[in-house]
Amino acid sequence: MFFKKKEKNNNNFQTKVCALLIHAAKIDERYSEKEEEIIKKSLIELGLEKEKISEVIEEAKIIEENSNQILDFTKEVKNLPDKDKIIIVETLWSIIYSNNEADIYETNLMRRLAGLLYIDNKTMGDIKEKIKLNSK
Repeated sequence: MFFKKKEKNNNNFQTKVCALLIHAAKIDERYSEKEEEIIKKSLIELGLEKEKISEVIEEAKIIEENSNQILDFTKEVKNLPDKDKIIIVETLWSIIYSNNEADIYETNLMRRLAGLLYIDNKTMGDIKEKIKLNSK
C-alpha cells in the first residue's frame, strides 16, 4: 500500500512505477491485455484507487514511450522499503511470465533492475522461481 504512504508527488510516483511495469510488458514487443490486467491488479494491490487506474496507465504509457532509459522509473522505487520493492519485482516477473516464457530482453531487464533497485541475486532468483512456478 505504498501509494497511500507516498503522498508528496504521489501522482508522479504512481505514474513512474506504472511506466516501469509497462516497460517490462512492452520489452518483448508483445503488450497484451493479460499483461495490462496484471498491471491494473498490482496497482490496486499497491494502493492506487480504482478510479485513477486508467488515467495513471495512460500517462505512464506516454512517459514510457518518450523515455529512453529505465533510470527515470527506478529513481524513487530504489528508496522504498524492501517489502515494497519485492511487490514490484513480483509484478514485473508476473508480467514477464504471463506468456509462460522469458526472452533475453526480459531477463536482461530484470538483471539490470536488480542492480538499480539494490536487490541481491538470490532474492531476485527466488522471486523469479516462485512466479515461474505459479504461472504454469
